[in-house]
Amino acid sequence: MANSPECEHFPSGSLTEADPTPGMTRRLATTTNQMWTGTVDTEPGAVTGWHHHGDHETTIYVVSGTFRLEYGDGGREVIEAGAGDFIRVPRGAIHRESNPGDEASHAVLVRCGEGPPTINVDGPQRDSDEVS
Repeated sequence: MANSPECEHFPSGSLTEADPTPGMTRRLATTTNQMWTGTVDTEPGAVTGWHHHGDHETTIYVVSGTFRLEYGDGGREVIEAGAGDFIRVPRGAIHRESNPGDEASHAVLVRCGEGPPTINVDGPQRDSDEVS
């Protein structure tokens, strides 16, 4: 039988600061040309800048705290999640996160795709802004 690939361990102390977006702290565990894995912490009352994740599909698992995600036409759609919840963010979806709770939120992120994992933008487009 052929040797199987090595499994890897990434202790919490080995995570590094990554992909800054105002209002949140991302920490990278590992990345390959197809995947990005890490954590994100958002302080109580913080609202992040608008951004998207390019060609990456993102899955968020909320470990603790409250995690609010705004997206859609003009940023008017809202998902509010708590500990134990998952959120899926499709590739290219412009969004921002916030923490309306009284304690810091902590979440685990897995992104699958290629290219830059985070692209900061000025804000979401409104459907009425589209040119015919």
